[in-house]
Amino acid sequence: MMHLHHLSVRRGRRVVLDGIDLTLKAGEFVGLLGSNGAGKTTLLRAALGLLPAEGQSSLATLPIAQRARAAAFLPQTRDIAWPMPVEDVVRLGRVAQGPDAAIVEQALAALDLTTLRHRPATQLSGGEQARVLIARALAQDTPLLLADEPIAGLDPAAQIGVMRVFARLATTGRTVVASLHDPGLAARHCTRLILMKAGRIHADGPPMQVLTPDNLAQVFGIRAHVTEGPHGPIYQALDLAPPKGD
Repeated sequence: MMHLHHLSVRRGRRVVLDGIDLTLKAGEFVGLLGSNGAGKTTLLRAALGLLPAEGQSSLATLPIAQRARAAAFLPQTRDIAWPMPVEDVVRLGRVAQGPDAAIVEQALAALDLTTLRHRPATQLSGGEQARVLIARALAQDTPLLLADEPIAGLDPAAQIGVMRVFARLATTGRTVVASLHDPGLAARHCTRLILMKAGRIHADGPPMQVLTPDNLAQVFGIRAHVTEGPHGPIYQALDLAPPKGD
């Protein structure tokens, strides 16, 4: 679905993304974790060719029209500038692929927007607008979906709902990569976690292998309890990690 080789981004003398090697396979739901400034957004945007970068990205080399049919991108910014009906905003996701009323309906239903379809999107709450833009990305119906903090600002039920939608997409053979700030939700729903630190991949693998006490201390500076429960991994942050040497 996507292959990155030595992908790097520099801003002046500062290296923001440092030699990323990464391959995504069909059917994966990948959670991209890391503290603020770790390089998660830069990685997603550079992979899509939206930032000047060194190295190689299999997506960035595609012509723009072909890239739009290969990958949908949900950025952090959630601006809806025009008072268009919700249904019309979601339908914009079909621009690259061509009209498909059934897929638009599926996207509206997946994000629980059917009853809001005729409301001007600018009159919705921030969380509702976020769901509209997620639905628009779903309507693009691409093999790969890259989402930058898609559940930020959503209430707990909506967060779980979106994560379930992404997990279901992965079971159909599509690939989802989402940058997240909640290790607990990531552990429960993702098939693979990538933990970033200072522009590099610090750990990559199944959730329980990535969310180790040592990794959580090194990347987030915290102590946390992570265990396998009857319904999947359970994560609870406990405290700040003690300074090294203590």
